[in-house]
Amino acid sequence: MAKRPLYLARASYRRHRLIDAARLLPVLGAVLFILPVLWAPRPGEVRSLATDGLYVFAAWGLLILGARLLVRALSAPGGEGD
Repeated sequence: MAKRPLYLARASYRRHRLIDAARLLPVLGAVLFILPVLWAPRPGEVRSLATDGLYVFAAWGLLILGARLLVRALSAPGGEGD
């Protein structure tokens, strides 16, 4: 019976963590998009729809950038031997 290694190879471990990050990206996006709804304005303060809209588009852009970086890292050659 062959002994199995206790730890994964560094490249394989890194690839698994990148896949985990890609799976968590939609959850992060949902949390980021819900945040403006949870921000309660102070009493007497008017809520600015423009500020909330800018926040949503900035969060959307960051999610797109994060997805692009993850795809680039996952599609890079090497680390294929799981």
